Order: sequence, then C-alpha cells, then structure tokens
Amino acid sequence: MLRVGVCEDQDAIRTVLVRSLRQAGHEVVTAHDGREALALFGPENRIDVIVMDVGLPDADGRDVVQALKSAGQHAAVLFLTALDATHEVLAGFAAGADDYVTKPFEIKVVLARVDVLGHRRAAPGVGVGDLVLDPLTHAVRTPAGSVRLSPTEFRMLAAITSRPGQVIRRRSVVAAAWPDGAQVSENTVDSYIRRLRIKLDSIESTAEIETVRGVGFSMSTASRPRD
Repeated sequence: MLRVGVCEDQDAIRTVLVRSLRQAGHEVVTAHDGREALALFGPENRIDVIVMDVGLPDADGRDVVQALKSAGQHAAVLFLTALDATHEVLAGFAAGADDYVTKPFEIKVVLARVDVLGHRRAAPGVGVGDLVLDPLTHAVRTPAGSVRLSPTEFRMLAAITSRPGQVIRRRSVVAAAWPDGAQVSENTVDSYIRRLRIKLDSIESTAEIETVRGVGFSMSTASRPRD
C-alpha cells in the first residue's frame, strides 16, 4: 500500500482519483489547493507519491512541488494538467516531476503510473533468494538448475518477486499476467501458483511463494538442508 497525496481543485476529478486510488488499496491524503498541499504533504508526513494539479486556484502546482522539495519532501511527483505544450511539460519536469499526465486522462493510466513511481526507488539489485528470471527464454534458474515457464507463469512470478518483502495483491498479479479486462477466477490463479511452486521446488529454490489469505502473495526464503 502506498500513501498518495492528491492535490486537485476540481471536485469531479478529485473524487475519481481518490476513489480509484483507494479501491487500488492505497491510502490517500487529499488537498484542494496549494496551501493545503503545503500543510499536508510536508516532509514531516510520510507521502510516497504526490499527484499534483498544475492549475491550482491559489498557486502554480509546480511552485508548490518545488517548495515541498525544498523543505525536504522526497516523494515521487506526478503532475496532472491540461497544459500539454512541450515547454509546459519540460517546465513540469524541471520543477521536480517524475511523470506527467495531461487531461483528459484514463484513470487506469494514472493508477499504473502511481504504482510505478511508488516502487521505483527500491534498492537496486535486491533479489529473492537464489532466483534469477530470464525474460528472453521465460525461464527461472537457481544454482541447482533451470526450468521453463509459460508466459503467464513467468509474468506472475515476476510480479510477485518484483517487490521483495511486500505483499502483492491478487489483482496486481492478474493485471501483470493477463490482458486488461480478462475474467480470471481465484481458482485459476491458485492453480498457476501451485504449478509455480512445483517448478520452483524442482530446481531446489530457496525462495517460496506464500499466500497471504484475503490479500495476495509474497516471497520468502527458506534454507534447504544440504547433503
């Protein structure tokens, strides 16, 4: 779960953003203008991603972000704006944007970008146990061997292992492995998870897929007895 700060003065857009982010499992802190954003999104508050409207009634959202960053807030920033000219976009990045979405927008795109921004700053090179995923051959290997995965199995495993130490929600795993809008039952997901566990066991992986009941899946590591 991410903690997302949303600053948007238009009621309809703000309502859609807040509802959709919460449905995606995130905590949302809401501001209606620049003043509230400065008070609620400061460095004393944990904010993972800031979704900031540029055209606020009391300030330019880019100035608000620069003030927050100057105060020590290091959250990732996604700007929302109707200003789509090249120079406006560049100005947004110069002000500290990590990403930029122009209005009107697809809410699914905003949610996907928020998710990426929230996890982009994970420490590089962190792996899970002894697993190495090969996207070119859809295989996973350990020092004990290698096994081929189906494209769906590969994408599911990649989704679960992409955030070490975190619980990955079922909907995120489904979104990673199946086309948008696909109707995938829980039994189907569980069947794939069982197949993945069997394949990981066949190559003596120290990484294990754990089911977090009612939420999703996570990876843990367990030491195997040595001969």
